Amino acid sequence: MGLTEDEEVKEKPGTVFLVGAGPGDPGLITVKGLRCLREAEVVVYDLLANPLLLEEAPPRAERIFVGKSRGFHPTPQEKINELLVERARRGKKVVRLKGGDPYIFGRGGEEAQYLVRHGIPFEVVPGITAAFAAAAYAGIPITHRDYTTSVGLVTGHMDPEKKMTSLDWEKLAGAVGTLAFYMGMANLPLISSELIRHGRSPQTPVAVISWGTTPRQRTLVATLGDVVERVEGEGITPPAIILVGEVVSLRQELRWFDRKPLLGKRVLVTRASAQGRGLAELLEERGCESLLCPVIEILPPDDSGEMEAAIASLAGFDYVILTSANGVDFFWSFLRAAGRDARALSGPVLVAVGPKTALALEAHGLHAELVADEFRAEGVVDLLRRREMAGKRVLYPRGDRARQLIPRELDLLGATVVSPVAYRTVLTENNRERILELLRQEKIDAVTFTSASTVEDLVQLIGEDAPVLLKKVTLASIGPLTSAALKRLGLSVAVEAELSTMEGLVTALENHYKKADQLPSGD
Repeated sequence: MGLTEDEEVKEKPGTVFLVGAGPGDPGLITVKGLRCLREAEVVVYDLLANPLLLEEAPPRAERIFVGKSRGFHPTPQEKINELLVERARRGKKVVRLKGGDPYIFGRGGEEAQYLVRHGIPFEVVPGITAAFAAAAYAGIPITHRDYTTSVGLVTGHMDPEKKMTSLDWEKLAGAVGTLAFYMGMANLPLISSELIRHGRSPQTPVAVISWGTTPRQRTLVATLGDVVERVEGEGITPPAIILVGEVVSLRQELRWFDRKPLLGKRVLVTRASAQGRGLAELLEERGCESLLCPVIEILPPDDSGEMEAAIASLAGFDYVILTSANGVDFFWSFLRAAGRDARALSGPVLVAVGPKTALALEAHGLHAELVADEFRAEGVVDLLRRREMAGKRVLYPRGDRARQLIPRELDLLGATVVSPVAYRTVLTENNRERILELLRQEKIDAVTFTSASTVEDLVQLIGEDAPVLLKKVTLASIGPLTSAALKRLGLSVAVEAELSTMEGLVTALENHYKKADQLPSGD
């Protein structure tokens, strides 16, 4: 871990932030924790910190995995401590991203002590601890005035040979209403027997919550007397929280998370990263585990001359047509690069292909006067066909793979259309091996496609095995053009959105699984 030649120890060290990432759902990180991540220069992260959170760090931030699990310790704690000090001495802002809360069975206290001994400034950003969050997502209030007002948090990660002698089982069994055991699956037989031996009824309700707050969450409800047998029979595995207490009986009434319509489904999102994250979030709201594996990248055009010329002559256009959020963003970047702003568009009528494109315009302070009802090029043509277009000049900044329908149809109406390439869509092979592995191991339930280009590029990426591998999953299309691309390549379309929006796509996927009666049972 020595310094390279172009690095040096700063006179004033950077600060280490011990940040709790929460238990799994990336939405449960605190506002302050998210701010620290977005400003980080180095992120040192654990196995249980949701990888989606890493996308919040700046692209140039160094990301260092030091995750540990039972029987797997690639980076010893001593090395982690040294790593934090070393990076801070370079003057870096270091985020130590830890699952749950840094100070609750997370060894954050040990790391803080090490930082103090070496003169490194630090801050602690608390996180939602796993027991509280997993219980809530399982429909179990960890306290309830009609049941108990006391809670005990206990680590079950101890050597079974020592019989967990550091615990006062008599007090735990009789004086604490709700008990939450972390990392206790290996010692579950001992936990159960000791609690019963010290006075807890064998009929006491127990919940074992695996992968709490994530789409992989499973909740088993049993009793102290039969929980070991039930866990073995149903194959519940770590990471898991074990809850013991009468409040567990409230689960049947208060469960909500595992009633989400797409819980447990694993869906591959092929859209480019910037837009794919929005689709992934919509899927996760319905309980999906979304796997963001973009097969395309959105880049500036190879030659920007035509776009620059169009921007320079904006005043000479009667209409500007934008058919995607990407088109809006790249058009705006060209506008700003020319030293111009929204005032340059005070003359032309702005036309948007649908509400999402209109919203993208509004984000830049622009208002679409015309918004097509049909969210594709045909809708724009139908909209303008109602107007007198003869002699009008139209600017249509487009993607390099866009169809020529708009220029062709408006030309027939007597308009002059200038259609420079504003951005290009290129195949990226960054996720090829991951996608192939997921498909071969049949770990994907559905694949979403938001354009014909995502279809074509995924098939090209997979290669000759595409028809076989994709036959085993549900293929979900955002609309007719995307479906046509799937069919043209010999693939079956199981789901097509009625409205060609991300929300429409997710709704169609939800309806598909409802009809197929494939909803998960929850327990």
